Amino acid sequence: MTHHPALTPGRVAVVTGAASGIGLAAAIRFARMGLKVCLADLDGPALHEAAAGVAALAAGGKTDVRAVPTDVAKLDDVQRLKQVAYEAFGEVGVLMNNAGVGGGGKPWQDYDRWRRLIEVNLWGVIHGVQAFTEAMLAQDTPCAIVNTGSKQGITTPPGDAAYNVSKAGVKVVTEQLAHELRNVPGCKITAHLLIPGYTFTGMTARGPEKPAEAWTADQVVDLMIDSMGRGDFYVLCPDNAVTREVDERRIQWAADDLIRNRPALSRWHPDYAEAFAAHMKGAAKP
Repeated sequence: MTHHPALTPGRVAVVTGAASGIGLAAAIRFARMGLKVCLADLDGPALHEAAAGVAALAAGGKTDVRAVPTDVAKLDDVQRLKQVAYEAFGEVGVLMNNAGVGGGGKPWQDYDRWRRLIEVNLWGVIHGVQAFTEAMLAQDTPCAIVNTGSKQGITTPPGDAAYNVSKAGVKVVTEQLAHELRNVPGCKITAHLLIPGYTFTGMTARGPEKPAEAWTADQVVDLMIDSMGRGDFYVLCPDNAVTREVDERRIQWAADDLIRNRPALSRWHPDYAEAFAAHMKGAAKP
């Protein structure tokens, strides 16, 4: 498999939400590939322990790794993250805007949780794009910006409107970013939307044991690396319970709600249960 040209030894990766889960798995993978890594997350033992673990794998040890306490909801913090990365390493080859939180709420409830979730999940990505993109363009080197979205931002299932809104926004921001970069003459930056399936992380775990249905964070990163090498924009991840074909049929049904003027979220509407089951009938079982 040919890797994305930004993923070469000596280049620099900046990863937010890097103290655990997919972010930590990505930081570890980048270090193993010979990249220098800036790990950004809220200040605390988890961030510094993660950085120490990544440094043990990096070619230059501690000199190739930085732990940068960062609240991505604050633009000043993200701008400081950029400053640290460029002062330490002189460039950034990969920016992975991955930090996220869960537990939002219904449309008319939990205002404070709504605000914090949107500030982290959506504004955190916007802050990363705003802070880093122009400097990465100025480098005139192959680069990649990866934003972590969610299937919930595409099919928007009921139950956590705030989370769905935040991840739908990440999808749109990343699509717009990819288009704008594509229209910059000579641009060498690609954008990618990472769309994990059910992944066993600190945010999703309900116990110490990984459920059989879930992928590991390492599996998600494996697919991300391969997809970046192929030049994919949408990195749609399956898991051990849901195949890509099942995902595609669910996404198609959601899009057809608008085209066919069905009720919103008709997949969960009792009047459409039989039609949805028929639509999904041909999907491959895991």
